[in-house]
Order: sequence, then structure tokens, then C-alpha cells
Amino acid sequence: MHQISKIYQLLIIIQLIFTKFTVVKSDKTIQEFYHEERDALIPFRDSMKSNLNIHGNWTGPPCRNNMSRWIGISCINSHVTELTLESINLAGSLPVGFLQNVTFLSKLSFRNNSLSGVLPTLTNLTHLESVSLSGNQFSGPIPLDYIHLPTLTTLELQENEITGKIPPFDQESLTGLNLSYNQLSGPIPETKTLERFKSGSFDHNPGLCGKPLDIPCDISPPPSPSENKKHEHLKVWIIALIAAAVAILLFLVILCLCCCYKRVQGKKDEKEAAATEKHQHPNEGVVKKPQWSASTDDQEKRVALEFFHEQWPVFDLDELYQASAEVLGKGTLGITYKAILESGLTVAVKRFKEANALPEKEFAHQMRLLGKLKHQTLVEMISFYCTKDEKLVMCEFIQGGSLFELLHGNRGIGRIPLNWTTRLQILKDVAKGLIVLHQSLSSQKVPHGNLKSSNVLVYFIDETAHAKLSDFGYLPLLPSSKSTFAIGKCPEVKDGKKPTRKSDVYCFGVLMLEVVTGKLPVDDNNEDLSDWVRSVVNADWSMDIFDLEILVEKDGHEDMLKIAELALECTEASPETRPSMTQILTRLEEINYSHLSIEVVD
Repeated sequence: MHQISKIYQLLIIIQLIFTKFTVVKSDKTIQEFYHEERDALIPFRDSMKSNLNIHGNWTGPPCRNNMSRWIGISCINSHVTELTLESINLAGSLPVGFLQNVTFLSKLSFRNNSLSGVLPTLTNLTHLESVSLSGNQFSGPIPLDYIHLPTLTTLELQENEITGKIPPFDQESLTGLNLSYNQLSGPIPETKTLERFKSGSFDHNPGLCGKPLDIPCDISPPPSPSENKKHEHLKVWIIALIAAAVAILLFLVILCLCCCYKRVQGKKDEKEAAATEKHQHPNEGVVKKPQWSASTDDQEKRVALEFFHEQWPVFDLDELYQASAEVLGKGTLGITYKAILESGLTVAVKRFKEANALPEKEFAHQMRLLGKLKHQTLVEMISFYCTKDEKLVMCEFIQGGSLFELLHGNRGIGRIPLNWTTRLQILKDVAKGLIVLHQSLSSQKVPHGNLKSSNVLVYFIDETAHAKLSDFGYLPLLPSSKSTFAIGKCPEVKDGKKPTRKSDVYCFGVLMLEVVTGKLPVDDNNEDLSDWVRSVVNADWSMDIFDLEILVEKDGHEDMLKIAELALECTEASPETRPSMTQILTRLEEINYSHLSIEVVD
């Protein structure tokens, strides 16, 4: 019996050990879900709006071992390691400190969304390697904690509204940096890391200066110790001179008042004399304005230019008329000039010829409506000038060229072709710009009205193409000239019906066909490009419709066919059957071309 009792006790001990081992193993499984990481991301989920149902998907634990349960999340060992939500129209402001407990995060990407507010704080994220926040509406300075990220390799903050100075980044790991198209100012820090990057990483920041941009900084050196001692001695003399200065101050004030009075009186006499001389000799002494400017009398000159955004330097009409100018192009609206002001600022000036009969109040109202628009895919309006006889619009000057020039200019030997990757990226930017116009100008039936390749301006940042729309929103100013705009080719307008938003869609369809075929929208026989492509497609999906410059890229043939098919849907005769711009962008984004990647600095 005693022996049986010992055996029973031994069995109980074995059972307890096994139970403990099972509990430990179970606890380990439970601990694979990290509550602090989920709790940190929930405020972000609840404060965001987007095309995706993040709130409905982000429930329960984000990770199970190496498998993610949430959209945009990647996991390793049940830790959240990547947060990537790109081009889903994510809108809102980021919660303060929402990433602080996601300590194993290595990649953060919110590129091409509509996020606003200040940039996120990244303190203590020692594993963070890639940060991509470009193409949003972030404002405020770059947080200083970014320079303390020890493993940071890529930082993309371009195309935002970031202000302040650039922190002294000096991480040896940092090999990809883009801060262009913001409102940064001051000198670029001369660190070993930042000196590796070219001007493309910093350009289009009006107040920025430093070596990469070849813009000298006017910064006085700090005083030396000897100068400090000198200043201390001078303080004694300054105190002694103050008493004498006070004694003669009253005399100087009276003297200045007398001089000012004489000067004002002298100018008045000169104006009277000039008016008399002009009356007696009306054809003498006339100063010629630059060839692009209009003649304006003194009363018109007193009309101030109206500006829209603070980041642009303010200038007056005299400075504009004295600027050197060259003709960029002539169109239905008038002539567009490139003007270089004495301050060095370059602007595009559109001088209207058909809108002069339009009442000033209506013109000014439309310009103020357009001046509020601000997006990386739209040419930004700087200011406008409006009188009875002269109407000018000043916009940002885009250094590069139009899509028309890139597609059709200098074809032949020695031409650098526009590859398929670049063409696809340009189409996506154009689609995004049209969506912004359709959302922002909801009161207008045709928000753009004149979409064509010559009104798509293309520029390059580190060999990556970007596009901006120009000449949008002018249709309400010229109701009698609709047929001369791009929408004049739409079937509904040809039939005498009123254009709608789907007329913009039709023009975008023609633009897509122009991009994939390399042909003009209308050929020498006055045949529309959409009719020609449709006739070829109805016979057979022949590769003959595609531009020879991109036909050599065999990996892109499937995507080219998708674009051609989408373009034909957009150019359907019935506006009701055409897709919306939002649907079009979704289908363009689904074309995941592998060559669209970040260029890293060697």
C-alpha cells in the first residue's frame, strides 16, 4: 500500500509538470499577439477616411506569427514591421504619437494620398529603414527626431507643403532622399550625407539655398572672440554717445520733415510739367514696353495684382512688364509667355485675347475659384490682373515640356523615345488631376474642358516623370468658343448638345490613345484617332495600333492592350456609357508595372 501511494504521488508530480509546460506554451501563443501595437494603430484607423474599408478590416489582432490579418500591414514574429497604404485617397490628420509603440516598424509608406497636418513623430523607431510620405498635404517642419533614425535608408517627403529648415541628416545609411516641391527655406546643411545628393532632391523650394542647388546663401559668419571684445569696448562709447544723440535728435527730425516736404513738392511739380509736355508733344518720349505686355495707362497700373499662396514672392505690374519674356505658345485663349523677373523668379503669363469683353467681376470670380486649387498634378496659379482692356494670369513655370512635344517632337534619328513606364505614370498623374478638378469644381459642368497633350506639362525628378494639368477651368469664360476647345471633338458637342463631365472623360480617352499609338488626335485626312483605333480593333486586336517606340517593350504589351481597351470605353459615343474618372484611375492603378520604382543615390 505504501508503495502504491508513492507511485500515485509520482504520477501527480508528472501531471503537474506537464500541466505547467502546457500553460507556458499556451501563454507563449497568447503573447504572440502584442496588445500595445494594436492599441497604437486603432486611433489611426478611427481618424482616417479612404477608398478602402480600413475600419471594417482592422479588427482583432493585426498579426498571427508571420501572417498579417490587416490590409497594408506586414508582420514578422507577430510584430507589425510594415505599414503601407498608398494611393487610396487616405484623408485626415495623423494622431500624435500613434507609432511610438510599433517599435519593430521597418517601413512606413503613405505616398499619393490626401493626408494633412504635421508629419508623424518617429522617435524610438530604431528599426525604421524606409519612410515614404510624398504626394500628400503635410505641413509644418521636418521633425528633428528624423536625424536620429539609425537605420534610415530612404526618406521621401516631396510634393507636400512642408516648411522650415532641413535638419542636418548625417546617417551613413541614408541613400535615398527627396525633399523637392515643398516650401522649405534656409541653407542646406553641409553634412557628408546631404552632400551626396543632387539638386533634384531639393529643387522647387523657393527659399532654399546651398551647394546642391548652386544658390548661394547670404549668411554672415559668427563673430570671433576678438570681435566680441571689441564690441564690449564699443558699448562704453555707445552709452556716451546716446546722451549727445538725444540732444540733436529733435533737430534731425525737423530737418527730415523739411526734406520730405521738398521732395514731395518736387515730384508734384515734375508730374505737372510732364503732363503739360505730353499734351504739347503727344508722340515724343514714349517708353516701349516689352513686346509681350499690353499698353496700360497710369490708372490701370494702380490696379494691384491679386496673389493666392504665400510661398510665392510678391511682385507688381511694373516688374512684370519690365521682365524679359519669350512666347511659349499661342492658343484659343491667347498667348502664353515665359517671363523672368528681375528678382530671378520665372512665371508663365497667359494674356487673354477673347475674354476682354467679359465683365471684370465674372473674370475675377472665376480666377479666385481657380486660384484656390492646389495639388501636385495641377499647375498652380500665382496671381492675376484684371481691367477692362487687359486680363493676365500668372502661373508657376514648369521646366520641361508638354506631353505633345515629348510624343511628337523631333521624331527620327537621335530622338530619345518616351518609354512605356513613363507614359503610364503620366496617364496616372493626369487622371489624378482630373479627379481633383471634378471634386473641387463641382459647380462646373466641365471642370477642365480643354484637356489635350499640349496642356499636360511634364517634368522629371531624378529621371522619374511627373505631370501637371494646365489651362483648366477657363471654359465658363468663353461660352461662344466651346467648339475650339478639346471638348469640341466630343460626339455630344458635335450633335449640338451641352457638354458634361463625361466630355472630359472623352478627352482623356483620346489622350490615352495618343499615348499608346504615338499618333495625333486628328490625322491629315481629318479622321479622329478614336475612330481609326476602333476600326482596327473591331477587325482584330492587331499590335499595329501601338507606337513603335514602345512596341519593343514586350513585357508591357498586355498593359498597352488594357489601356487601349479602357480608352475605347472612354470614347464611346454615349456619355452615359463612359466610366467615371475615379473608375478610370482605379483601373490604371491595377496595372502594376514593375519598372515604377525609386531611384536610389549611389
